[in-house]
Amino acid sequence: MEILFQPFHSRKLSTPTRIVLPAMTRGFSPNGVPTDQVAAYYKRRARHEVGLIITEGTFIDEPSASPSSNYPNFFGGASLRGWKKVLEAVHTTDCKIAPQLWHVGMARPFKGENLPNPELPPIGPSGIDVNTLEQTAEPMSIAKIEEVINAFARAAADAKRLGFDGVELHGAHGYLIDQFFWKETNRRTDEYGGDLVGRTRFASRIIHAVRKAVGSQFPIIFRFSQWKTVHYNAKLAYTPMELEAFLAPLTDAGVDIFDCSTRRFWEPEFEGTRLNLAGWTRKLTGKPTISVGSVGLKGDFTNAFDGGPEAEAASVEPLVERLKAGEFDLIAVGRALLADAEWAEKIRHAREKDIHLFTKEDLKTLK
Repeated sequence: MEILFQPFHSRKLSTPTRIVLPAMTRGFSPNGVPTDQVAAYYKRRARHEVGLIITEGTFIDEPSASPSSNYPNFFGGASLRGWKKVLEAVHTTDCKIAPQLWHVGMARPFKGENLPNPELPPIGPSGIDVNTLEQTAEPMSIAKIEEVINAFARAAADAKRLGFDGVELHGAHGYLIDQFFWKETNRRTDEYGGDLVGRTRFASRIIHAVRKAVGSQFPIIFRFSQWKTVHYNAKLAYTPMELEAFLAPLTDAGVDIFDCSTRRFWEPEFEGTRLNLAGWTRKLTGKPTISVGSVGLKGDFTNAFDGGPEAEAASVEPLVERLKAGEFDLIAVGRALLADAEWAEKIRHAREKDIHLFTKEDLKTLK
């Protein structure tokens, strides 16, 4: 068990434990501004053996980035002052913290309650609705692509200026960056489309711009996934060779750590090996990786936050074994830590019976 609580060291980032709080949208930041309650929420987890916090998704300064004014921004004086308070609260401990920078792209609705800038349509590489896979908007112009790239870079520069320990770029789950990756949502024929490697150009240019904005020593974490929010069987890469080709441009652009999002950490990514997505990514790139997927839970969940009437605690022994084998470097614990801020500490001290198990009611409050 102790390997979970050993420090992690890489060339640019060190954490006191191997446990990561991953980005989980909470929606408690009215008008895009994180409150003192948000700061307290993160601090509680930092105090109880979490080594790295990746904040809930925060929106870059592009008018159609966000689907809700209750989700936090990472631009503007009020929002950045709010994040500074979060940072200071977490840094009263040894825990490290990085904001996740996000744009939802075509996952933004055309209308809805609390929709920022409701007169604007969603944007995406080909204007393809990520749920229906039908074209509902115009493809992004080159000028808009440049605007988004620059907005990511500005947000990353602000994160460094405020004193964060790194940034994570959200390139997973069918949101904007991932919409460029996936052939179903990217039907462009210019330099931002084409084959799988061609479809990495948008992400690679964002990473390059972020690296230029933050310098050579500031950690860049990149989250990616095969699955999409409503397309769980979607694939970017069907073989290790395809995955290697996909990852190479992102690695060359400047990614330091890959956050490899899977729904169940124990499931192999390809036939014939037990390695999951994080294991294969580490093997192919040599970069440290974060694994994730139903840690502390068991059962089949129909979506990322659906635990049924009550989730069940699951053994972490398979996770420990994989960490010891060096398959990945860090493990993200989502719903279990959302439900119980002391989950990691209770696991360490064999207090499993004291763990508050995740239920959907836990989504309604910042505990």
